[in-house]
This record gives sequence, C-alpha cells and structure tokens, in this order.
Amino acid sequence: MGSVVEVTSTNFSTAVLQASYEQPVVVDFAATWCGPCQMLKPLLEKLVTEYDFILAKVDIDHSPDLARQYGVEGVPDVRVVQQGEVQPGFVGALAEPQLRAFLREQLQLESALDRGLREAQAAIDSGDRAAAKRRFDRLFDEFPQQAVVALAAAKFLIQIGQAADAQPLLAAIDPGDRESYARAQALQGLVELHAAAQLAPSSDLDRQFAAAAQLALAEDYAGALQGLLEIVETSRKYRDDGARKAMLALFGWLGNENALTKQYQRQLMLALY
Repeated sequence: MGSVVEVTSTNFSTAVLQASYEQPVVVDFAATWCGPCQMLKPLLEKLVTEYDFILAKVDIDHSPDLARQYGVEGVPDVRVVQQGEVQPGFVGALAEPQLRAFLREQLQLESALDRGLREAQAAIDSGDRAAAKRRFDRLFDEFPQQAVVALAAAKFLIQIGQAADAQPLLAAIDPGDRESYARAQALQGLVELHAAAQLAPSSDLDRQFAAAAQLALAEDYAGALQGLLEIVETSRKYRDDGARKAMLALFGWLGNENALTKQYQRQLMLALY
C-alpha cells in the first residue's frame, strides 16, 4: 500500500525527490477547475491503496512555480519520479485499466489485488482447490467491489464443477461496467457449456458438443473452437444453433484481439456464408 501527500515548492524536494529513492513517486499536476483532473483524482487515490507508490498531488494554482519549473502546459499532467529523476508519464485522464497498465509497465509495480489473483491462479494450477478458495475468500474481503475478483472466482467455480455457484457472482456484476459485464456474459456461456458437458449424449453431435465443452472448461480453447466449428458445419439446427452461440461466448471470453478469436471468427464466417 502506498501513501498520498500534498506537495508544494516548500516540500517538493523532500516529499518527492528524496522520497523517490525509497519508493516510486507519481506526481499529479492538477487544478480544481479541471474536469479531467477530477475524474483522474479518485482513480489515483484508489490505486495508491493497492500499489506501493507515493501519490504526490500538486495544485498548479497554488504552486505555479512548480508547474513552470517542470513545463506543465496542460492538466492533468502526471510525472514519474524515481531515484531523484522526474520523467514523463502521461497527460490527460486515463481509465482505470490503462492506469493499472501504466503502473505495471512503467513502474513495474504489482498491486495487492494482482498479487492475490496470481496466488489464487497458482493454487488452481497446482490443483490445490482449498488454497484457491481461501485466497478468493480473502480477496472478496479485501476488494469487495472489484469485478475482476468475481470473474476469476466464477471461472474457478465453473472449472471445478460448481457452475451454479458461479451464477450469483456473474449476476452481481454491474452492466455499467461494460468490459466486466461483457466478460460476465461470456462466462455465462461457459456455465451453459458446463451444463452441456454433463448431459448424457444420445447422438454423435451430443458427444462432440460435450467434448468441446470439456475442452473449453480445460482452457483448450483451440480444441473447443475447432470442435464447435465442425458442429456448425454439420448442423445449424443442432441445439438451436448452439454450437455457433457457444463459439460467440468463447470469443467474448477470449477478447476480440485474441489470435484464436480472429482465426475462428474468419472460419465461422466462411462456414456460415
């Protein structure tokens, strides 16, 4: 966890330059009349509770000398200070995912949330379900409003065969959080695949669909998509076009920029038209 300090020319040397030898410092040059500044401020204040850095807030109207000294021409203007050196950061307001990427990539910082998710995933990968559940329980206590925790926990529950328990987590995700809501909808598709994987097959297509569902739950997405594509090519009527819908759910989970998504979107289009 980091800390927040109000900075003027009086304490800039000690609170920012000297402190940067111990911790990275993010300097937020801002103004009370600046709309984007007021959007960025709560996000930075939120992230400093997760990441180990100092947030130094400079009001340019109260400290115009600092703004002139560091060439601040527009606000918000965020700088990074490490080992006493003031470096460019970014100008303008960023969304939370971009801010997290900035802290991770430019400052090489890992948040308590990221670390907890990594530890939960390590427990899952090692087959220690009990340890993974304990880690998720702590994450829910520490970060009760973080959709990423609900998504990771729901995915874990689906993988261990408790898809019904995942549904309340997915249903609680705010539709206003478009990115998280889209991933929740995609995970709902995995819930439906899990249900399909449990059905007793009565035809070759049933067996093929169940096999593809099992591959998806095992994160063999290439195998799952290939199996589903073959069903689409065989019968659009099967499960009311269920194979195509399952492919769309996997595209939503993987994301539009994923190489598998791009590959199988093209192949699905060829199969359909």
